[in-house]
Amino acid sequence: MKILLLGEYSNVHATLADGLRHLGHQVTVASNGDFWKNYPRDISLARNPGKFGGAGLMLKLYALLPLFRGYDVVQLINPMFVELKAERIFPIYRYLRRHNGKVFLGGYGMDWYWVNTCISEKHLDYSDFNIGAELRTNADALKERQDWIGTAKERLNKHIAADCDGIVAGLFEYWSCYSRYFPQKTAFIPFPIKVPQKARRDFSFTGYPVKVFIGINKSRSEYKGTDIMLEAARDVASKHPGKMSIIKAESVPFAEYQKLMEGCDAILDQLYSYTPAMNSLLAMSKGIVCIGGGEEENYEIINENALRPIINVRPCYQSVYDELERLILHPEVIPDLKRQSVSYVEKHHDYIKVARQYESLYNGKAGTR
Repeated sequence: MKILLLGEYSNVHATLADGLRHLGHQVTVASNGDFWKNYPRDISLARNPGKFGGAGLMLKLYALLPLFRGYDVVQLINPMFVELKAERIFPIYRYLRRHNGKVFLGGYGMDWYWVNTCISEKHLDYSDFNIGAELRTNADALKERQDWIGTAKERLNKHIAADCDGIVAGLFEYWSCYSRYFPQKTAFIPFPIKVPQKARRDFSFTGYPVKVFIGINKSRSEYKGTDIMLEAARDVASKHPGKMSIIKAESVPFAEYQKLMEGCDAILDQLYSYTPAMNSLLAMSKGIVCIGGGEEENYEIINENALRPIINVRPCYQSVYDELERLILHPEVIPDLKRQSVSYVEKHHDYIKVARQYESLYNGKAGTR
């Protein structure tokens, strides 16, 4: 098949492309590299800074559109798959729909179905937008609600979701939203990860300090909960001097992020998530224990009954503090959790296995859950 992957979130499309190419497909990735993370792509759709950035990107896109036709499959990372206003994306989507075969929408992150379902139904115990019955009022959550509810973004998301051939969700949370509205066309497929060829096989704990990694996006720390996680980690480290060290990666490109992660024992990530996303899964593939989202729904949707590698935390300071302290005071559990982490990613997220699931989806053979 000839496949076009448009847009990028956390290396999903770049990794999926490698898996699909391994299976013999012709794949083009066109994206902005997910901003400063600078993930690899074949065609750059990065927007230049400044007030004329949008106009420049529009001109570039319209020049490229003839190259974005004749594909068997076009997959969009999000309804906002390029850095333009939603109003300007409508005609681009219609062009892609008219001049290609099947079009699939990714349910991988922020969109109207995620925002609206979390705030109106509160179907999850906690999320980016609610803690129980209470809506979160941090600045990022309020901004996303303002951006998506009752706006052109909402109209664009609804139009693409209703019009496209299928919707593929990468996490339980996003599947739980889209499947409410489109049960027959929503599929769940785990995120793809390239397990290192020399995946960490020495799972022994080499002694204190326990090295704990945390990646911080400065502009979204409160929204993702890394502010709370970092505070808890600092307090545990202060209470138990010499037993834990904190390695921080603050808004750095992907290559540097990976280097900082190497050799760590655990990662703190995604306080408000039920599931490990791309950064956590990458760490787990390297034998790093994830402290974050590991609710039972995460295991159920992938039919995992044995492995439990994730140290699940509830969305509050005390839960993070307690689980971190328990880990560093009982480091004998670390080797087994490291071993399970690699096995978990190899079993459910290997990029070639995942690419085969996408291949089935594109061929109309993948069932919904």
